[in-house]
Amino acid sequence: MKVLIDSGISQHFNFLTKDLKDIGVDTRSLNMIINTHEHVDHFGANRYLQERVPILAHRYAATKIVSADDEVMLCRAHGEDPTGYQVNMWLENLNVLDLGDWFLKVLHTPGHTSGSLCIYEPRRKVLISGDTVFARGTISDISSSGSYGEYINSLARLNTMKIDLLLPGHGAISEDVEEDIEKAIGNARMKHQLFLNYNGG
Repeated sequence: MKVLIDSGISQHFNFLTKDLKDIGVDTRSLNMIINTHEHVDHFGANRYLQERVPILAHRYAATKIVSADDEVMLCRAHGEDPTGYQVNMWLENLNVLDLGDWFLKVLHTPGHTSGSLCIYEPRRKVLISGDTVFARGTISDISSSGSYGEYINSLARLNTMKIDLLLPGHGAISEDVEEDIEKAIGNARMKHQLFLNYNGG
């Protein structure tokens, strides 16, 4: 079973196919694509794969993608057409995908967007985090569909888990995951307070 987590932006599809080929995977052999959230830099290349590969996303992300809600998807900001995307299956928090060698647990982690999710492999203690958390505690901006309150709660839930390897949607991987998440929580609280101060909260 071959699963792709996020397809990237459509203009980079040739890079995606080459990178997959370099590790012995042909895009025609993919069994599913899981999108971590509803920003086009994570699902844009679905356009070239969705006719033959099932697309999975959290229901909130799926609704935005299918309805071409570009205020959230940010397609035009990346030179992309927001229309024509499809999602075949909605994912919910704690759904499990048993792939034999890999056991993928879906974690709904709203904050960056309402439909953000992470994928956790409990046997290997690997977290594929999309844009929820990055190495060195870097955090994402909050999109129009997200909120700092949800973001901090999502990070706090991740901080209760045993995670040995962090695979984020951008940047470096990390093995200092507990420290990264604790830093991210601190950064998110600080930015939340700045947001409240600026908006008179």
